[in-house]
Order: sequence, then structure tokens, then C-alpha cells
Amino acid sequence: MLGRTLAGALLLCAVQAIDFRHHRYEDMVRTLFSVQNDCPYITRIYSIGRSVEGRHLYVLEFSDNPGIHEPLEPEFKYVGNMHGNEVLGRELLIQFSQFLCEEYQAGNQRITQLIHDTRIHILPSMNPDGYEVAAIQGPEFNGYLTGRGNAREVDLNRNFPDLNALMYYYEKTEGANHHLPLPDNWEEQVEPETLAVIKWMKNYNFVLSANLHGGAVVANYPFDKSRDARIRGKTSYSATPDDKIFKKLAKTYSYAHSWMHKGWNCGDFFDEGITNGASWYSLSKGMQDFNYLYTNCFEITLELSCDKFPPASALQKEWMGNREALVSYLEQVHHGIKGMVYDENNNPIGNAEISVHGVNHDITSGVDGDYFRLLMPGTYTVTASAPGYQSSTSTVTVGPAEAIQLHFYLKIAPKDGNLNTNLPKKDHRPGRTALRNPGPR
Repeated sequence: MLGRTLAGALLLCAVQAIDFRHHRYEDMVRTLFSVQNDCPYITRIYSIGRSVEGRHLYVLEFSDNPGIHEPLEPEFKYVGNMHGNEVLGRELLIQFSQFLCEEYQAGNQRITQLIHDTRIHILPSMNPDGYEVAAIQGPEFNGYLTGRGNAREVDLNRNFPDLNALMYYYEKTEGANHHLPLPDNWEEQVEPETLAVIKWMKNYNFVLSANLHGGAVVANYPFDKSRDARIRGKTSYSATPDDKIFKKLAKTYSYAHSWMHKGWNCGDFFDEGITNGASWYSLSKGMQDFNYLYTNCFEITLELSCDKFPPASALQKEWMGNREALVSYLEQVHHGIKGMVYDENNNPIGNAEISVHGVNHDITSGVDGDYFRLLMPGTYTVTASAPGYQSSTSTVTVGPAEAIQLHFYLKIAPKDGNLNTNLPKKDHRPGRTALRNPGPR
């Protein structure tokens, strides 16, 4: 059990152990391996692939059993530096890695329980090639777009397969509402970094994620792409079926951040420091929408600094402003419901669908039969179903703290093939329109 009563507790943080400096690629790699060396029993480093120029996309994992998925233990990820010249997220995730190791060694109960109860994956730089271009100019002379894209100058946050258009069509035709199919030849249409991240998503059953950017200060949540055609000068709110939980996730980060929740930052105002992506401006082929429509993962985009490449002298202040928010957001992975899906012989059933009545977005169980469904507090009717089995429905009340465990035991379907299915209701939300101009995301 995670100590939720400790959620507001002061973190110990030995600041002298944190690197408040910019890390070029080789330096970043050395630092990650240094953390792994300092905390060898709770960490693992692995590469999910290489960039255009051959740099490894290294992930640092924290867990009490590194390299192993433990049933009912959720998978979480932080991704930084998707835009190469937006560097604060990269530095914060390096600092966060050092912090987790230091606090675990110091016996911080909150951090220890978090590492024991969660499998945490940290990708400090999704775009190491772009970073190197931006770093050559450095903080003083960095242009707004210099190093934003990868080595081929492709914006990686406009490079994922567009599943929104398919989802919006399915909403009108009562088609699939989750794990949408990828287009033919999709691997040939994306960059190596994007391909690596998509394969990473397929290999791990991530539950919650955040994507760290810069250029504004706001917590941005899906959908990023407007449902309606664009009309110049107008924006649209494009809600997911999980709009309430996404707002809660965004507010969790915003209010735990030292100043994001105040709203006025970088000359812009965002009420409570949050925004729906399409309400800000419409963005196609973005990573956070792709997470939601292709996997079980709920992701938001965190814009963390007005200055995309802040000077090293600003890094300690930024760390102190984001430290509690990084921990508090991570803890949200333990809310809602979770459980196992078994057959009559207690064998786990993978890829079973978990439907919540009234929420038109299903999730699936992992290969070990475990599932995780983020939900707001309330009472829900939940159905588990799998091919060849009779579906099973239960009612559960979700509280504000730890995830409620709800297990399902599915019986083999009669030979006549009649299955009990309980389809969730559609939740259509009208959108309006959106601005054309790209921004920080």
C-alpha cells in the first residue's frame, strides 16, 4: 500500500546530489549509468532503439524487481525532450532519477513504497539528435525552432499515425473505441525515434504517462486534435470519454507545481494551469492522443517552462518547482480499479476487454491477465469479456485513495456461441474548431 497520507509530506531531497547543469548526450548517458551503479538493486537501463544518427534511446527503470512485470503492479513512464530544443524536461528527468535513488537510499518511506509498488520507466531524451543541434547554440542564442525536430528536421509530435480521424468516424458508426488499428505500412511512415517509442508502448502495458515539453507553463490533456474542420481564429474543446479523469490528472500536476496552477505564465492565462489540447490549438498525429487510442495508457503533455532552453542557473529553481509535482502525478497511477481476469481454472486471460458502463473507452488486460483502469471516485458497472467466454459484470465503488481490486472469473461460453455482452454507451461530445498555428507541443 502506498502511503497516500504522505502525499503532502515534505520530501527529503539531498539537493547536493542533484546535477543542476545541462547534459550533452555522452554526459547524460554517464549520469544515467551512474544512478544505476548507485542503486543497482532497484534500477535497470535498457535501450528502446536508436535515433537517426545512431544515439541510443536509453530508459532508466525503477522497480523492486527491475526487468520484471509483477501482476497488479502498474507500469508508468515519463518521456522528455521530444522536441530537441525543449530541454527542461530532459534535465528534470535526469534530476528525478538521481532523486529517486538518493531518497530510496535515505529510507524515504514515500519514495520507497512508490518504487516497491510501481514499475517506473524514465526516457529523459526521445530526441537526442535534435538536442545536440540546440545545445551547440546553447541557452543564449537558441532559436525557437533550432533543434526542435530530429536529425531529418521532422517534428516527432506530428509523426505518430493519425488515429483520431478513425476514432471520430467510429464514434458516429459505433465502431471500436480502443486499441485502434494502425494504417498499412505505418512503420515506413514514421521516424526511427517514433517507431522505437511505438514498439516500446506495445512491449509494456503502460497505465499512465506524461510527456515533458517547454515553451509554455500548462498541463495539457487529450484530445489534442479537434473533431471539427478548422476555421481560422476559432478553437474547439475536444473531450475524450475520460475527460473528468484527464482534468484531474492535469490538476494533480498543476497544483503540486509551485506556480503552474496560478494560471498566468509566459504571457498566457490557463485557468488552474490546465487546458484541453484542441481547446488551445488543434494538433494532428501527436503522441498523447496516440497513447490513448492505441494502448491502455493515459498520457498528458506537460509544458514546463517559458524558456525552451533555460540557463543552467535556472535549473535548481525549476527542479524545486517541479519536484513534488513529478511525484504526485506518478502516484495517480494507483487510483481507480485494478484486478485479474481468470478463467474457471484460475488461469489468467490476457487481452480481455474491460468496459465501464457509460464511459465509451475500454481497456484490456495484459499478458499476465492483470488490468488497470483509472477512474474518478464513484460507483461503476464494470464488464470483463474475452472471445470464447461468457462476459461477467460487477458493480464497484471507487474511493479517492488506493485502487480498488476487482477480479473477474470468466466461464467458457456455451457451444452455441451465445455470449453475454454488455456494451458501454457512446459518449458523443461536440467539438468546434481550432487554430492552425503550431505551438510548443
